[in-house]
Amino acid sequence: MSTTADHEISTHLSFCRFCHASCPIEVDVQEGRAVAIRGVADDPIFAGYTCIKGRQIPEQMTHPSRLLSSLRRRPDGTFEEISSTSAMDEIGAKLRHILDTYGPRAIASYTGTGGYQNSLAVPAARAFHQGFDSPSFYTSVTIDQPAKSTAPFRVGIWEAGYHNFSDAEVLLAIGYNPMVSSFGPVGGLQGTNPYVVLREAKKRGMKLIVIDPRRTEFASQADIHLAPKPGEDPTLMAGILKVVIDEGLFDHEFCDQWVADLPQLADAVSAFTLEYVAKRCDVPADDIVAAARMFASAKKGTSGTGTGPSMAPHSGLTEHLSIALNTICGRVNREGDKLESGYFLYPETPRRAQVHAARLAASGAPSRMRNLRGIRGEMLTTTLAEEILTPGEGQVRALIVSGGNPVVAWPDQELTLKAMKDLELLVVIDHRMSSTAEFAHYVVAPTLSLERADIPHLMDRWFRAPYTNYTDAVTEREGDVLNEWEVFWELAKRMGSTLPFPGGQTPMDVRPTDDQMIDLAYAGSRMPMDEVRANRRKVHPDKTMTVSAADPDCTAKFTVAPDDIVAEMAEIVVEGDGAAALGIDPSLYPFRLVSRRLKHVLNSYGSDLSALGAKGSSNSAYMNPDDMKDHDLVDGDLIEIFSPRASVQGLVESAPDVRRGVISMAHSWGGSSLTDEKVRDIGSPTSRLVSVDKGYDRINGMVVQSAIPVRIAVVEHINR
Repeated sequence: MSTTADHEISTHLSFCRFCHASCPIEVDVQEGRAVAIRGVADDPIFAGYTCIKGRQIPEQMTHPSRLLSSLRRRPDGTFEEISSTSAMDEIGAKLRHILDTYGPRAIASYTGTGGYQNSLAVPAARAFHQGFDSPSFYTSVTIDQPAKSTAPFRVGIWEAGYHNFSDAEVLLAIGYNPMVSSFGPVGGLQGTNPYVVLREAKKRGMKLIVIDPRRTEFASQADIHLAPKPGEDPTLMAGILKVVIDEGLFDHEFCDQWVADLPQLADAVSAFTLEYVAKRCDVPADDIVAAARMFASAKKGTSGTGTGPSMAPHSGLTEHLSIALNTICGRVNREGDKLESGYFLYPETPRRAQVHAARLAASGAPSRMRNLRGIRGEMLTTTLAEEILTPGEGQVRALIVSGGNPVVAWPDQELTLKAMKDLELLVVIDHRMSSTAEFAHYVVAPTLSLERADIPHLMDRWFRAPYTNYTDAVTEREGDVLNEWEVFWELAKRMGSTLPFPGGQTPMDVRPTDDQMIDLAYAGSRMPMDEVRANRRKVHPDKTMTVSAADPDCTAKFTVAPDDIVAEMAEIVVEGDGAAALGIDPSLYPFRLVSRRLKHVLNSYGSDLSALGAKGSSNSAYMNPDDMKDHDLVDGDLIEIFSPRASVQGLVESAPDVRRGVISMAHSWGGSSLTDEKVRDIGSPTSRLVSVDKGYDRINGMVVQSAIPVRIAVVEHINR
C-alpha cells in the first residue's frame, strides 16, 4: 500500500471486462475510486498483457457522461432523473399491463455486446423470460455469428471437440483478427497475450494461413495470405476442399469410420475447379493449392471463421465448409488427448471420442417472419424490428435493452428507428445516453465492471489452459445504479413473476448478492463456485480433461453434405458473384464494403474516453490508395457510400492493407440521424446499408452486413 497526498492507495486484483478477453488487472483504488490499471505480470497465461482499452476503465468509471441515476422521459421528449426504486415501480406496472393485455410474447429483451461483459446479464435476462413463459429473448449473437450456433448441429457434434491451439501445427483463420478483436473461434488464437502467443507458436513450427481481403495484423504474420474478393469465402473454401479431396489429403481412416457422406461432398465441390475458384475469388491458383496442402498435411490444427465471413453472403455455408474441412481431415480430439480449456463453469459432461448425429439446428419458437425459428433458446435479432412493427398476435410491445445499442447495431437502421418509435415501452440499461437511449421511455443506470463481482464466463471454454479466475467488486458504487441482474430481479418481483436459474428459483423476498446470483446462475458447474473463488488466476493441470473412448454402441456419423448445403453450393455457382445473393447487379455497385475491428474501441464503445477518442472519433472508410487516386481522394475527404437500400457518409483514410475494390469500415458507429451530420465526430452506421429480408440465411436468418455491394460519390474535399 502506498500514499499520495495524504490519501492511501490500495491495489486490488481483478480482471478487465471491457471486451471478452478477461485480462487480469491490478487496480489502484483511492478513496473508493479506481485511479490506475495495469496488467498482472505473474499471471500464468496472460503474463502481464492488457490492451489500451482496458487501461482506460478508471476514466470510464468517473466520466462526466456516465449516468449515475435512472432517467424518465417527459411528455416533451426531455429526460428527468428518477430514483431506481420509482423507475422499477413504474416500469414493472407497465410491463404487467402489457403482459395482461397482449400476452408473454409482447415483452422482449435484447442483450448486446456490453451485456456479455457481465457474467449475470445474459442469465438474468434469460431467466426473466422463463419466469413468465416468454420466448422473446434476443441477443447480439444472432446479429453477427449465428452460424456458430447452427452449423455444428447440421454436421454433427464431436463430443471431445476439435483440436487445441496450444499444440496446433497449422491454423487456418477465415476473416478474423485476434490481434485486434481479442477473440477467435474455438481452437484458434485468443486474446490472451496474442502477440507473444503467436510468436511462440510460430517458433515451435506452427504454420498460419489467413483468408482476409485485408492484410491485417494477423495476416501480416501468415505463411500464406489469401485475399479473396469479399463475399467469396464459400467459393474459396469449396475450392480448398476440392483440392484436399481430389489429392486424397483427407484422413481416410477417420472418414471411413465417422463420415457418412464424403462422396456427396466430393460431388458438391466438383464444380469448384481450381481455375474457376481462382478467377472468381481473384486469388492465385497456386496459393489455393499451397494452402490446401499446408492445412491437410499437418497432423493437428483447425480451420475457423470470424465475424467477416459470418456477416457476409452465404455465411452459414462458409461456417459449414470450415467445419467440413476440419472433419474430413480428422482434426478432432481422440481417446487419450487432453482438452485445452477447463470448461469449469459448465456442467461435467462426457468427453468421448465419438459423434452426436446431426439434428435440426433451429428448433426454437417460431418467428412470425420468413418461416424462421429461434435457436438455442433465443429468437433472431435480425427479425426483431419487424416483430415490433408487424401487427397481430405476438407483436412485441415492450423492449428492454441491456448493454446494447440497436439503433446503430441492428441491420436496416431506418427500419430499426421506426421500431424504436413504435414501442409502447422502451427501457434501456446503459451507462451513457446512447443513440438508442434517446428513444427510451426509461434509461436505467447500471453498475460498471469494477463495482460488481464477476467470473470470466465467456473465456472459460476458450482459455488455452484449464484456468480459473474471479473478482469481487473492487470499488464502491457510484450513484443510484443497479447491476443488470438487479433490474430483471426488481421487475420480476413487481410483475409477480420469478427468476428460475439452474440452481433453483431466485429468492424474491430479500435482494440476493452478486455472489448468490452467480451461485444460482452457474450451479452444477464442473468446479463449484466456492472453489473458483478460492482459485484466482490459477491453472489446474490436475483437472485437465482427458478424452475417453467412444461408446462401443455408437453408430452416429458426421453429415458433411446435407441436401440443403449441396443445393446452396449449386446456387453459388449459378449466382456467379456474391452480389447476386442480394439480387444486385455488381456492375452498378463495384465496391464491396467489409466489416472490421478497431484496436482502440469495442465497436464504438470507448470512443468517448480521452485516450481512445484521440486515436479516432469516427469509423473511417479505409480504401486502397490506388482506388483513392482513381477517385481523386485524399485522407479526410468525405464520401457517400450507396447500397441499393440506403447510403452512409464516411471519412476516407488510406489503407495499403486493403485490396482494391474494397472499403473497410467498423460496425456499430454513428447516431440516430439518417443524414450523418456528425460523421466526423461519431462516424456512421454501416447497418443502414442493408435490408433484413435480402440475402438472409434460411436457417438462422443472418443478414448480409459485410461484403456489401456499394458505390461511392465525393461529398467534400478538404484542403483543396
